[in-house]
Amino acid sequence: MKNSPELIRAKNSPPYFEDDCACENVSFLRSTAHGNIVREEDCACAGGAQTYNASAFRLSGRIYQRSPSIIGIPLADEFTAYAAGDSQGLLILNQTAEQIFHSFEKPASIENAIAGLSINKKYGTQIAIQLASLGFLQPADQDCACASEEDCGCACAAGEEDCSPASSSPLTAWLHLTDRCNLRCDYCYLPHVREDMTSETGRAAIDATFRSALANGFKQVKLKYAGGEPLLRFPLIVELHNYAQSLAEEHGLELEGVVLSNGTLLTAEMVETLKLLGLRLMISLDGLGAHHDMHRRYAGGRGSFADVAEAVDLALANGLTPNISITVSSRTADGLPDVMAWILERDLPFSLNFYRENELSASHEDMRLDEQKIISGMLAAFKVIEENLPRRPFLGGIIDRANMSVSHTHTCGVGQNYLVFDQHGQVAKCQMHIRKPITDVHVADPLAVIRADQIGIQNISVEEKEGCKTCEWKYWCAGGCPLATYRATGRYDVKSPNCNIYKTLFPEALRLEGLRLLKYQDDPEVVLAL
Repeated sequence: MKNSPELIRAKNSPPYFEDDCACENVSFLRSTAHGNIVREEDCACAGGAQTYNASAFRLSGRIYQRSPSIIGIPLADEFTAYAAGDSQGLLILNQTAEQIFHSFEKPASIENAIAGLSINKKYGTQIAIQLASLGFLQPADQDCACASEEDCGCACAAGEEDCSPASSSPLTAWLHLTDRCNLRCDYCYLPHVREDMTSETGRAAIDATFRSALANGFKQVKLKYAGGEPLLRFPLIVELHNYAQSLAEEHGLELEGVVLSNGTLLTAEMVETLKLLGLRLMISLDGLGAHHDMHRRYAGGRGSFADVAEAVDLALANGLTPNISITVSSRTADGLPDVMAWILERDLPFSLNFYRENELSASHEDMRLDEQKIISGMLAAFKVIEENLPRRPFLGGIIDRANMSVSHTHTCGVGQNYLVFDQHGQVAKCQMHIRKPITDVHVADPLAVIRADQIGIQNISVEEKEGCKTCEWKYWCAGGCPLATYRATGRYDVKSPNCNIYKTLFPEALRLEGLRLLKYQDDPEVVLAL
C-alpha cells in the first residue's frame, strides 16, 4: 500500500448508533480551542469537503506542543493511528507527518519545529497547521493561540457558531408506550404489567419535552419510542410522532426519532410508515440461533431468533436499515463472532452493550460479566470485523457505553439532556430507574427538576471519579455506566467494575478503526485524506 497521503481521518457522518440507553450529551464533549476550525460537509458538495481557517493560526511566535493525552497504535505499511482525549477522532499519520508530529514533543513554534526537519518548509507548515486544527498539537503559551477575542479563529469566540451546551446536543425523551411485551428476556428490568400510555399522556409528555427544550435553549429534540414492546402500540407511535413534527415545525426545532423494538411484530406496512415518518428502527439481536434465544424468549418459552432475523431482512428488503443492539453477557459471549459475521454480511450498524444486572435479573448468575469470557468473545468478534472491515464507522458503539468516536466527560445524558416518561406521565432520570420517578409531565420544565435532583442516579464527570482521573482512556470511557458502577460498589464517583475489560479492548478497537480508514483511504465518502 502506498505511504500517502500524510494524514487520514474519518469523514464526519451522523452518529446513528442507536441503543437502549441515554446517549452521551455532546455538550460535554471535549475539544480544543481550534476544534471548530476544520469543517466537513456530509454532502455532495463540489471540490471536496475539508477546509480550515489558516488565518486563525497566528504562526509567528506561537508555541505549540503535542497533546498530553496522545495514544499511538501502529498499523500496517508504516502508518500509525493516533488518538487524543482532547482531539477530534482518530488520525492516521504516515512517516512524514509523524516526523513533524514528533518535532513538537517539546514546546516549539511551527517555524522552529519545521526548520529542524529535512522537508519543504511550506509543506511541513501545512501539515503542522492540520495537526493543530484537529487538536493533536495544542498552544503551549496560552489557552487559545489567537492574539485576542477579536481576531480569534475559534468559531465560538468569533461568533460564527453557537457553542452553548444545548446547541450541539438534542434533548432526548424516552416514551414508555407500554409495559407490555411478548418476550420475557432474562435481563429485562421491567415487571411487564398490562399498562399502556394513553394518547393524552403521550401528547403531554411531548409537550413537556418541547417546553424543556425551549426553556433550556435546545435546538433539537430526539424521541425514543420504547416499552415494553412499542410495536404493540404502533398507531400511537404514528400519532405521537405526527404531533411532535407539528410542534417542531411550530417552534423551529429539529426533530428525530427512533423505535426501539424486539422486531418480532414488524410488518412491511410498518416499515413503510416508519420511512414516511422519518423514524429509525433499532432491533435487539443478541446472537444467532440458540445464543439469541438464551437471552430473548417468548412468554411461552419459545426462542425468538427466527422471527427477529426475519424482521431484520424484512426491513432491509423494504429499504429501511435497522440498527442492531447486541447485549453481551457471559452466557452468550462465545457466540459474538457468528452474529458479527451475520451483521457485517448485511452491512448493518450495530452496538455491543454489556449486560447490566438489575433487581429482576440478579438471579441469573451465569450472565454476570466474567472478564475472561467477555474479553475472549469480544476479541473474537473484533477478528471477524478485521476480516470484513465495513465502510460505515463503528467506534461509537463497539465497546459498551464507551463512545470511542469522540472524547467526552460524561458516560451518557442522564441528568443532563435526558427525560424518561413512564406510561403514567411520570418522569425518571434513566429508563432502568423508570419506577423511581423524580417529577411528572405537569411541571413547567421537567428537565430543570431532573438536573437539580441530588438523590437519584448521579452521572458525574470522569474528572471526579476515583481511578479514572489519571487514566489515558478516560475521555472515551468516561467511567462507564453509573448505575452498573453503583450496583457493584455503592458509589458513583469510582471507576467502572468493567475497567479491565475496557482497557484491554480499547487499543484493539482503535487499531480496527485505523485499518478501516486505511482500507478505504481512496473512498471520499469514508475518508478525508488531508
